[in-house]
Amino acid sequence: MSRPKFLSFTQKNRKGYGLLTEEGVVDLSARYGARWPTLREVIEEGSLFRLAAESASLSSDFPAEDIRFEIPIPSPEKIICVGVNFPDRNEEYKDGQAAPANPSLFIRFPRSFTGHNEPLIRPPESAQLDYEGEIVIVIGKGGRRIAEADALGHIAALSLCNEGTIRDWVRHAKFNVTQGKNFDRTGSIGPWLVPYTDEAQLADINLETRVNGEVRQRDRTSRMIFSFRKIINYISTFTTLVPGDVIVTGTPTGAGARFDPPTWLKPGDIVEVEADGIGILRNTIADEVSA
Repeated sequence: MSRPKFLSFTQKNRKGYGLLTEEGVVDLSARYGARWPTLREVIEEGSLFRLAAESASLSSDFPAEDIRFEIPIPSPEKIICVGVNFPDRNEEYKDGQAAPANPSLFIRFPRSFTGHNEPLIRPPESAQLDYEGEIVIVIGKGGRRIAEADALGHIAALSLCNEGTIRDWVRHAKFNVTQGKNFDRTGSIGPWLVPYTDEAQLADINLETRVNGEVRQRDRTSRMIFSFRKIINYISTFTTLVPGDVIVTGTPTGAGARFDPPTWLKPGDIVEVEADGIGILRNTIADEVSA
């Protein structure tokens, strides 16, 4: 069964949100924008499924080719990323250590991401732009100290992320990776949001990353070191999760940094992140153009 695909877009210099159909884009923001200015407010009210049902009979307003995809949740309060969340990824570090008891986390800023079909930008400071395909969960019901047993009930939707990284800049300091993870438009989120229904929807997702058609990463969410339940429980212990928060849940082995020699993304490359039941997030690579 096809699941609703909610997207945020720019069309003729106007930002909006809508529903992607086989015919094109149903402009929901034109109809419901006074009540819900963005998808974040739709999620906060728990109305994704209601909106999908009400929109099912609507005709598209313009073809998908007429829009620029934006990240689905504009200006989320938090984008929290999980590092080292697959067994083979942990082994890549060759430090002899077992998987840690708790997830490694870091923060990314919204400006460090772009949308589907937009280029990831390689900055002039480094040629070491790398890819990381990941599953995204979007929080629908906020909370603090959320029990693992209740955690999945706090998910509103799923999406995809290419958590692009400037590798040498994650080693500029002793204890953090913030710099290498936050260059403008080095990552992407999208193409859309798929509403979350039940645990079976994400229990064993096949996640794959391709560069120019070559499979570089492939694994399944059933093998994650830290489950979606654990991630939500752990994060909500120290911070209050709110509707629209974005959690990027970790990448499999196979990033370019682990090749010998390392293989970095270059202008003209096409990177695709694909996952069962969600879709394909596609981006090209381009060099930053001086203002």
